[in-house]
Amino acid sequence: MAIKIDSKIVGYKVLTDEDKNTVTESCNDDQINDVESMHENLERPEMLLGSTYKIKTPQSEHALYITINDMILNMGTEHEERRPYEVFINSKNMEHFQWVLALTRVISAVFRKGGDACFLVEELKAVFDPKGGYFKKGGIFMPSLVAEIGCAIESHMKFIGMLKENELDEHQKKLINAKRKEFEAQNKSKTEAIEDDETSSFPEKAQLCTKCQTKALVLMDGCMTCLNCGDSKCG
Repeated sequence: MAIKIDSKIVGYKVLTDEDKNTVTESCNDDQINDVESMHENLERPEMLLGSTYKIKTPQSEHALYITINDMILNMGTEHEERRPYEVFINSKNMEHFQWVLALTRVISAVFRKGGDACFLVEELKAVFDPKGGYFKKGGIFMPSLVAEIGCAIESHMKFIGMLKENELDEHQKKLINAKRKEFEAQNKSKTEAIEDDETSSFPEKAQLCTKCQTKALVLMDGCMTCLNCGDSKCG
């Protein structure tokens, strides 16, 4: 493309490789600055993508439904990402209405503020009910209803890629499966694993593992071993 020069040329310089690299880095910085991130002044679009999670506790006959709506940032670019924008919690049980409504507003405000909102998960999961917690399906111990809400948000953050799955590697999975089969074979005459139970898929007399908070800790070869995460007192 031709460029018309109307003023007098007073000097010139031939660009070196170093000058070209500086220009390229400057262009890259401008592209990075154009990447949109979550912040409190971001205008809410007409449509948000949502996911709903059901929580059913033994403490109430009515379930809680947690809906998390996400905003798509930098759509259609290499920097496209999905980030939570707001959360709603609904239930027929009005007993917890006041604090649940307050919790949803605070969490939504944190989401819209931007930055790393993953800390919310650990904060919520660390809340303990003074009346005692409960076991959910699979034998996982929940210290409170708030903690289970935190688990639902954690599941959603893993689903959209904000958090990474802490899965066991193939070697650990094979070791745990072998341990479980060995335990069930040794105790077949005494007790059977309850596969259809609503609260546990591990042996009936299993104890609570303090590492993964799952009722899957059994005594094997004189050592307490978890059939869920593989944790063992013998190392």
